[in-house]
Amino acid sequence: MGRKIEVTELVLRDAHQSLLATRMAMEDMVPVCEDLDNAGYWSLECWGGATYDACIRYLNEDPWERLRTFKKLMPKTPLQMLLRGQNLLGYRHYEDDVVARFCDKSAENGMDVFRIFDALNDLRNLQTAIAAVKRTGKHAQGTICYTVSPVHTIDAFVEMAQQLKDMGCDSICIKDMAALLKPQPAYDLVKGIKEKCGEDTLVHVHCHATTGVTLVSYMKAIEAGCDIVDTSVSSLSLGSGHNPTEALVEMLEGTGYETGLDLDRIKPVSDHFAKVRTRYRHFMGEFTGVDTEIFKSQIPGGMISNMESQLKAQGAGDRLHEVLEEVPRVRADCGFPPLVTPSSQIVGTQAVFNVIMGKYQTLTSEFADLMLGYYGSTLGEKNPDVLALAEARQKKPVITGRPADLLTPEWEQLRSEATALDGCNGSDEDVLTFAMFPQVSTKFFKTRSEGPKSLAKDPVSQAPAAAAPTGKAEPSREAVTYVVTLHGKEHQVKVAPAA
Repeated sequence: MGRKIEVTELVLRDAHQSLLATRMAMEDMVPVCEDLDNAGYWSLECWGGATYDACIRYLNEDPWERLRTFKKLMPKTPLQMLLRGQNLLGYRHYEDDVVARFCDKSAENGMDVFRIFDALNDLRNLQTAIAAVKRTGKHAQGTICYTVSPVHTIDAFVEMAQQLKDMGCDSICIKDMAALLKPQPAYDLVKGIKEKCGEDTLVHVHCHATTGVTLVSYMKAIEAGCDIVDTSVSSLSLGSGHNPTEALVEMLEGTGYETGLDLDRIKPVSDHFAKVRTRYRHFMGEFTGVDTEIFKSQIPGGMISNMESQLKAQGAGDRLHEVLEEVPRVRADCGFPPLVTPSSQIVGTQAVFNVIMGKYQTLTSEFADLMLGYYGSTLGEKNPDVLALAEARQKKPVITGRPADLLTPEWEQLRSEATALDGCNGSDEDVLTFAMFPQVSTKFFKTRSEGPKSLAKDPVSQAPAAAAPTGKAEPSREAVTYVVTLHGKEHQVKVAPAA
């Protein structure tokens, strides 16, 4: 046998997050768990990212129960999650004790591999989560969000990998959420990490398929010494999703590299999701092909659809091209952050405002906080003129320290607020659910006893499934309210998809 290339399967999390707006119900995943557990994967990504939010917001499903069920049904293969560092799975920074408790509880409920990232690549925002995971004895994977800019170089990323290893990470992940990692940089980056951090350093590469080049990037990464790659079964792959698992296996035939995966176990999984996918097609975006324009704009497909809906809501649907040109300028002004949750939403919304209302006539509070360092530091310098506007907007200073150092202990307060809610069971898990999604969880606790509600539809009639809460599919994007300042006055602006 040649050198073994390990594979992480994404079909239970990122695949349906990318293609079906994270709406897949647990009942549609349970039937394939036995095959997945016996197919020979290094890990099965099944939790974290947007699944936690989607479980309680749309599916009336307890995310902790989902995790426990996966562990029971797939005891052999390590389970993997995506964790946003100090943001956990929410959209703000949490105090260190809350972060540590979340990692403890996740490990206790069955999580094995924690892929930990920060949207700005500010490694200070990873240190608490990494240390907490290490204390549980589980696998801490430090993550580099790959992006391209004048300040992001192979050497800078390699240095980041060394820092992550020094922080105690068990492996290093190169996370390419926008499919920007071309074959040669993939080779150079993996080679650089192996040379700097040692050949024994586990290097894991995660790419989306959006630009059409990243299966080749996987090949080059493997040739450079990459140990693990991420794929999804073919029936839930490509488009803004990922490269197909079966295609990777076939590609490596005769190359001296082998995955050891059992395709006889994977085929029924793919067949199952081919049927399931049609029942969720009302959540599928129109983009299913290849988009090489992303190499210029660096805007992931999901972000484009979100900006399009914001523009339509403002009666400016015909100005998308102006926004696409504005995004790179806004990104440069705030120090070239990678475009991934939540930085992609913050930069994209500010670009929409710049086009509709005039250049920085209106700053969202989130964009101002990003400028001022309250999300962390960026690799590039920030535009001093925009920085001055942000200080005036927020009436607070620029910070250079770790944002979480400004937070005071909050666990006891969160516990008392959560346990007072109707339907909260008083567990640490429920308190964590409340901490991350205070408004959504308040509603969820009340309805949890009614059980999970699938949003899948019958493929023939497209009538709602029996368990669906209403006859109408949930909209795939929620209205967002921003506080903006215009001519010195604060206004609430609600940005919603067009009906």
